[in-house]
Amino acid sequence: MRVAIIGAGCSGMAAIKSCVEEGLQPVCFEKTSETGGLWNYREDVASAELGCVFKSTVINTSKEVMSYSDFPCPKEFPNYMHNSRVHEYLSMYVKKFDLLKYIIFETSITAVKRTDDFLSTGRWRVTIKDEKTGSTKEEIFDFVLICTGHHAKPNIPQLPGIDKFKGEVLHTHYYRKPFGHENKRIVVVGIGNSGVDSAVELGRFAKKLFLSTRRGTWLLYRLVGQGIPRDLKRNRVISSFPLWLRNRLIENSCDKVIDHTVFGLKPAHRALSAHPTINDELPIRITSGAVTMKPNIKRFTETGIEFDDGTFEDNIDLVVLATGYDIAFPFLHESFAKIEDNKISLYKHMFYPEMEQPTLAVLGLLQPWGALNPVVELQCRWATRVFNGKVKLPPKDFMWKAIRRKQAALQERYVQSQRHTIQEDYISYMDEVAVEIGVKPNFWKMFFQDPKFWYTNVFGVHLPYQYRLEGPGAWEGAREAIETVWDRVEMPMRTREAVKKPGSVVDMKILFLGLIGLMVIVLMCS
Repeated sequence: MRVAIIGAGCSGMAAIKSCVEEGLQPVCFEKTSETGGLWNYREDVASAELGCVFKSTVINTSKEVMSYSDFPCPKEFPNYMHNSRVHEYLSMYVKKFDLLKYIIFETSITAVKRTDDFLSTGRWRVTIKDEKTGSTKEEIFDFVLICTGHHAKPNIPQLPGIDKFKGEVLHTHYYRKPFGHENKRIVVVGIGNSGVDSAVELGRFAKKLFLSTRRGTWLLYRLVGQGIPRDLKRNRVISSFPLWLRNRLIENSCDKVIDHTVFGLKPAHRALSAHPTINDELPIRITSGAVTMKPNIKRFTETGIEFDDGTFEDNIDLVVLATGYDIAFPFLHESFAKIEDNKISLYKHMFYPEMEQPTLAVLGLLQPWGALNPVVELQCRWATRVFNGKVKLPPKDFMWKAIRRKQAALQERYVQSQRHTIQEDYISYMDEVAVEIGVKPNFWKMFFQDPKFWYTNVFGVHLPYQYRLEGPGAWEGAREAIETVWDRVEMPMRTREAVKKPGSVVDMKILFLGLIGLMVIVLMCS
């Protein structure tokens, strides 16, 4: 059974591997000449379809959390990798699992249509374009996996008067590096990750840079207490706390670093009501005058911008739109799920309930509070088992009810924005998909058979390797990967023998009190 995989980014590569493991025949079509998707840095910005990271981008999820579940990042790699290292890791994954032979490069998909006998076969007619010659051909596939993500079509808002503005307007989709923008007066619109990353970088070279935001943001930092990567503090216990408590914990930790009100960042919404903005440099750029915070834009003139607070900045040379992306599948020529207000109705962000045959799935069309790689890998493992018949989807009515519940929950929790239509909590979503596959660890069984390892998995770092401990696709190295995580975290920083801090009586007291506290918790729960 042949599977057409569209795109060879982090989703497409995991899809190839899952297909092979489930006895399917993958054929992956990649428009460029390399694997890696967004992590394949390109200077060329001519095509709107080929977005990529900035030249300076450093990933904001740590290496252990963003690893595929059976392929930990090398221990010598830094915890927060430059984009070139991420691309290197993805290339290593391709080589390790011999995926290259399934990829056809410089080939795009221009149409995906049902065959005439779709109701009985579920097959698809796929139009394939050779990017070098321009020639096209059609092939029939049993299944289709869409792995194009949601960073292909830039959202260009029609801000009041922008059509009259005579300066340069540039979406972050086309931004690569700051050179060529020195000594300019710049306005960056949007305070998401791309907006803040471009602002702090351009602010080093600009004559003056303004960062405009409608709502503000809670600013998170990559490192927390004692230099630990933030996402290594996340575990199943903390994730199970009620939303109000998690909000308070995050907001208090943010305000301990900087006063968000003083810095002009504090929003009206709670921390977990918007996608996180992670940046370590913005506070120092603000305090050094390299970045000046501004409210929402009221209107453009030919040479300047008026903001909602009545202030006006003239002689603006460049406006950078960090305004996100629109969901789009231009090659789908069928009655698929409608996209309205950047919302799409898919069961667990993957399957369209109205499709008579579940032979097409969308992968990576979500925005988790965490790394994407292990999430899409689980999606791939599920989709391929649906394709080969080992797993069945629930009835259509059940899927629609689940979709409506999810949409209602998103509307209640998140700020209403096209940015928040595909949000997911990291651990809970991964568990949901893992249950469908049969790979969520049995923690009750683990508690009685191996309580120390249970404690490691429940109170310790939530790692992708948990989903390889048992069930289909179990990996014999999963336990070791979990137990040695801190060795790999510390390894890249062991470049100088530092003076060790001696233990103290205070440390022993804290340990003693901690043990007493743990005993009390156990007694209360028994």
